[in-house]
Amino acid sequence: MKHDFIYLASQSPRRAQLLGQIGVKFELLLPRADEDAEALEVHIAGELPAAYVERVTRAKLQAARRRLRASGLPAAPILCSDTTVALGRRIFGKPIDAADARATLMRLSGKSHRVITAVAVAAGTRTYLALHISHVTFGAMPTDAIERYIASGEPFGKAGAYAIQSSIAGWIERIDGSYSSIMGLPLYETAHLLRQARVRF
Repeated sequence: MKHDFIYLASQSPRRAQLLGQIGVKFELLLPRADEDAEALEVHIAGELPAAYVERVTRAKLQAARRRLRASGLPAAPILCSDTTVALGRRIFGKPIDAADARATLMRLSGKSHRVITAVAVAAGTRTYLALHISHVTFGAMPTDAIERYIASGEPFGKAGAYAIQSSIAGWIERIDGSYSSIMGLPLYETAHLLRQARVRF
């Protein structure tokens, strides 16, 4: 059976934009007020970054499946994704405040880090999952540049305290991997999963 649309279980406007870019029709399937979506992203001590991203994505997908069953909405495939930034074994999630954002950006300045994105599609009882790892190298960022970026508000709500499509792009020396994956959704892998799930786009 072919599907004409999917449910996007993500609050990220960037993921919505990227799905639209490849012509995928979708409806949002967002957490209800009584759901603690942020709790799904809690780190487990000693967990490696790739394992963390995959676990969180699967947990988001399970929650979205329950949400769809409870909603009474028509059945359709569900897409979930999660992105994290890692330097070695250290995971850099969304900063909790300006001090956390500052510490993260100072750690990333002048170094190469990994951006790891997992994407999962549930279709019926089947789950299709892919993981993409990109490498991003920042030039050395002076303190005043970091402070201006924090003042812009861009670091908040972003893994690693930055968005690649924002003004910080002027400090990105090199990218090895997928630009869309660094934004939050690896489009090549996503398209492959959607075709496996028999989604028309």
